[in-house]
Amino acid sequence: MSVRVALFATCFNDVMWPETPKAVVRLLRRLGCDVEFPLGQTCCGQMFTNTGYAEEAIPAVRNFVATFAGYDAVVAPSGSCVGSVRHQHADIAVRAGDARLQARVEEVAPTVYELSEFLVDVLGVTDVGAYFPHRVTYHPTCHSLRMLRVGDRPLRLLAAVRGIDLVELPNAEQCCGFGGTFAMKNADTSVAMGSDKASAARDTGAEVLVAGDNSCLAHIGGLLSRQRSGMRMMHLAESLANTHDGAA
Repeated sequence: MSVRVALFATCFNDVMWPETPKAVVRLLRRLGCDVEFPLGQTCCGQMFTNTGYAEEAIPAVRNFVATFAGYDAVVAPSGSCVGSVRHQHADIAVRAGDARLQARVEEVAPTVYELSEFLVDVLGVTDVGAYFPHRVTYHPTCHSLRMLRVGDRPLRLLAAVRGIDLVELPNAEQCCGFGGTFAMKNADTSVAMGSDKASAARDTGAEVLVAGDNSCLAHIGGLLSRQRSGMRMMHLAESLANTHDGAA
């Protein structure tokens, strides 16, 4: 019996990096999942919540639970958005003073998974049949590392990819400095932290920097592009979706 999965693409992926959610669909269907894309989805409200506008996040939480209720699992290629759903939506529902909304959040939030969690913990796989013959280093994003505690799941998935040359990123657990609106309000600090991360990535000699959040990759990638490093940024989903017939 296949798992009925809703793809939570996330608003920023939908607008800026649509190839990432497409890669999630290819990967999950290859693994036998029945994947659907609920058309009612929009922002999860994270950017409001993280910036102190909790009231403004309430409509987003209402829409999220209405859109994603009833699926076996909801899978997203973003640790930060999944972290918001699982750890912030309950607080927002309490703030709204709506017992029915609180109950719906309690029902839906536990079914929401970051991609590597879903693959390893729910499907029970680390070898997803991927082929990616490149030198790769992996950056563990803060929300996936500290909030979701995905641990070594992404690295286990990458290690099983055929043809890959996976190299360790120095000071991997150090934040890249993006932090959403933090980067706007504290630009100098953000750039300094990102520069350290970019330098560490270059020291690996990797062709490709992989991470589970495109927002972090955009920040690091912007710095690396200004340094003319030639290093590519790639979401974990896209590297795992590659096969021998379509390696990038």
